[in-house]
Amino acid sequence: MLQMSLVLTYVGHMPVVRVARMAGQYAKPRSSPTEIVNGVEVPSFRGDNVNGFAVNDRKNDPNRLLSAYFHSAATLNYTRAALAGGFANIRQAALWNFGFVKEPQLQKEYQTIVDNIFDSLDFFDTLENTQGAQDSNIRAVNLYTSHEGLILDYEEALTHSTDIFGVPCTGGYGYYNSGAHFLWIGDRTRQLDGAHIEYFSGIANPIGLKVGPTTDPDELVELVQRLNPKREPGKITLIARCGASKIDDMLPKFIESIQKSKHPVIWSCDPMHGNTQTTQSGLKTRLFKNIHDEVEKSFVIHEKMGTILGGVHLELTGENVTECLGGSQNLLEQELHQNYETYCDPRLNYTQSLDLAFLIAQRERNKKRGIFTTRRRNSGLPL
Repeated sequence: MLQMSLVLTYVGHMPVVRVARMAGQYAKPRSSPTEIVNGVEVPSFRGDNVNGFAVNDRKNDPNRLLSAYFHSAATLNYTRAALAGGFANIRQAALWNFGFVKEPQLQKEYQTIVDNIFDSLDFFDTLENTQGAQDSNIRAVNLYTSHEGLILDYEEALTHSTDIFGVPCTGGYGYYNSGAHFLWIGDRTRQLDGAHIEYFSGIANPIGLKVGPTTDPDELVELVQRLNPKREPGKITLIARCGASKIDDMLPKFIESIQKSKHPVIWSCDPMHGNTQTTQSGLKTRLFKNIHDEVEKSFVIHEKMGTILGGVHLELTGENVTECLGGSQNLLEQELHQNYETYCDPRLNYTQSLDLAFLIAQRERNKKRGIFTTRRRNSGLPL
């Protein structure tokens, strides 16, 4: 995530807020309560805070909620220690690895950009040595946590109007879910009269709302009104998960409904969940091309309709897993088994994540260069 955000900032010239789907994402919504494993129907795996992945461990166990809490706390403590210890220091060139990029020219382009980044950092080093300043923004980052608020018993137990010392949260304004900075409502649990909407309408955290093929554009306005009746800017992020083949038809309808309602929302693109497919061998995977296509189409649609794509919601890992096809590695279907580790959804690996970051950043840079060039032409100034 650090490398992706740095590429987006440097190449695309845009600030980035890092929100990690971590320290709480141990539940998985499923379309069916059961599934077939080796010819036997068993309860679906619903995530580690509900049941186990092994077929003989599919019984729901409430004690797993306690385990999820302690794992979340441990993950947060580890993350805090790592950030404080310099893990996020972008001067650590050893963290950059393009060995998995198969195309030599592309590997050279990536390395050139990284070299330019470190040249800029050397310049900051010179300023610090000259002026005695210390730029903490280069050595650390702000990292926010996020997960789907799926199991309400768990989320309610972490909801407070005061902190552990009895001090009112933010001057006593409302109730906060202390399990994450940002929570979202999934595509399967956003019923207007459902318990999840009722719960989310009562917390002061910023909220995400997944919208997709089953979302009615008119009902979407009602949902946003219910969740943010005061129309507080920044409160609601709409995370569109349409699929590359459906986004051209669906996303404009969502945008048009929200524009007519004049509700302030942040628009985000989830190019992962609408592009999942299953191979002949039964492995779930995603094509990098479809993921990139959905992001690109989302940019184009927002530009045409006068709105802004403010975020991208990805599933990724820093490890070299083989779960999604394509990218600069040109990962093939017959290679999926080499390092396929996910129990739920296929993730972009380290190189594929950087591939997407470079493509997004280069797109935005080229767009800004076009605007700048047009302005210079119109002004009569030399280019």
